[in-house]
Amino acid sequence: MSARLGELLVKEKLISQDQLKQALDHQKSHGGRLGTALVKLGLVTDDEVTAVLSRQYGVPSINLKFYEVDPAVVKLIPQETAVRYQIVPLSRVGSTLTIAMTDPTNVFAMDDIKFMTGFNVEPVVASESAIAGAIVKFYGESSSVQELDKVIKDLAGDEADLELATEEQEMDLASLEKAAEEAPIIKLVNLILTDAVRRGASDIHIEPYEKEYRVRFRTDGILQNVMAPPMKLKDAITSRLKIMAKLDISEKRLPQDGRIMIKFSKDGKKRELDFRVSTVPTLFGEKVVLRLLDKENLRLDMTKLGFEQESLTKFERNILKPYGMVLVTGPTGSGKTNTLYSSVARLNQPETNIMTAEDPVEFQLAGVNQVQMKEQIGLNFAAALRAFLRQDPNIILVGEIRDFETAEIAVKASLTGHLVLSTLHTNDAPSTISRLMNMGIEPFLVATSVNVICAQRLVRRICGQCKEQLPLPEQTLLDAGYTPEEAKTIKVFHGKGCQNCNSNGYKGRVGLYEVMEINDELRELILVGASAMELKKKALENGMITLRRSGLIKASTGQTTLEEVLRETML
Repeated sequence: MSARLGELLVKEKLISQDQLKQALDHQKSHGGRLGTALVKLGLVTDDEVTAVLSRQYGVPSINLKFYEVDPAVVKLIPQETAVRYQIVPLSRVGSTLTIAMTDPTNVFAMDDIKFMTGFNVEPVVASESAIAGAIVKFYGESSSVQELDKVIKDLAGDEADLELATEEQEMDLASLEKAAEEAPIIKLVNLILTDAVRRGASDIHIEPYEKEYRVRFRTDGILQNVMAPPMKLKDAITSRLKIMAKLDISEKRLPQDGRIMIKFSKDGKKRELDFRVSTVPTLFGEKVVLRLLDKENLRLDMTKLGFEQESLTKFERNILKPYGMVLVTGPTGSGKTNTLYSSVARLNQPETNIMTAEDPVEFQLAGVNQVQMKEQIGLNFAAALRAFLRQDPNIILVGEIRDFETAEIAVKASLTGHLVLSTLHTNDAPSTISRLMNMGIEPFLVATSVNVICAQRLVRRICGQCKEQLPLPEQTLLDAGYTPEEAKTIKVFHGKGCQNCNSNGYKGRVGLYEVMEINDELRELILVGASAMELKKKALENGMITLRRSGLIKASTGQTTLEEVLRETML
């Protein structure tokens, strides 16, 4: 590109050969791109460079100084990709995404973005300095981006040292270990892990495809592309992570699970981080997923989880009972573990014996006897529960009720003077009763053992620094579930997108809770085999706040958006 740009400017008689040589010398000694060097030396202006490129490639040019980009469009392309290819997303119309770029002949960049976004790509030309300024303006500055770029360049330059196996030949164990211990590989893997912490990610996905190798982070519940390391590093990165997690690097055909503990310095403070590692063999290599278990993000104060006051009062009243079952339900990643740990922290007193059976143990709690399940040696939830009953417990936490055997022992434990806390995978609180009965538990046992059921979801919290009111038609509010009186007066909000939230409009998450307390009226319905619909109707009469209602309350108080509530709940 540099040589072509220089030749074009000489051909257009905007600079002489001597001036081109002067600019190339400046570029060699100071780094950067030729266009930037020419502008810095005052030999041409940004507009002249853009105009030449526009004429040469038959692509329209744009002045980014006067262009405002919708934050939703910025979200389509990760910052690392924008920096690597020197591009800025501008607008989306239907299935076409318009991007500003310095080199409209870069087909690799356009193919990468097309694959990443699923849109057709339409390029326009902008100068290098304008694009650099626009990246900072729309994405904010990130030291990790420059760092990543440098590491990728280092790796690209180390081709002789990092000659990895092609598809036809398998790497032997020694070669795998050697490649995984290369300095640039260690640096790149460390960078991926620390960048995930800086961004507040909960999961890292490292995925091999036929023609692409990509890294994605789950931040506030949403997966986003962050980088695409070179394909040839696939085996070395996977092996490095397996070595760190103490897994068998020669076993590529079976799934494996492990753990990585690292010490990390942030803002001058030393922090210990725990990554849960899972590998699965896919068509094009092993996919690695790391779940970040950060003790600092674990909130054990129940008042800060997001419960409405009346729901919190009901929930606390029931976890303080001497015996019975407390069930927390919801899909994977809805914050059930956090709610259970908060309950245990609330109950953890010197005079209580708390035993937990977990798969896996996510956080270590002081004063709590935690047992890690090991299915391969027969230590499952049912076996652990049986052992616990001989350990003189007051409170038992079962990670999940998955089968009849576990459910039966848990119910019997709750009827013999123990408080049992556990989780189930159901859509809402009333359907949990039907689920227990479908597992084979008798209605009279369910009615007498269950104290309270809490269904929950996590929604993204609006960024506090760019929150603004969002005018919506009254009908939209009515359709969402607000009453006609509320729809006239209610105000809803959204995040405009700023540097603080990486132009997402969201920062952090908050819980939605549906707490169904089992009183005598509900017990009678359970005994006669009432349906989930009948149970829900009675619970609503008794003042239960549904998941949708909990979301509507949080949308009207500016904690989350109506869009998030509609995405996670049903009327």
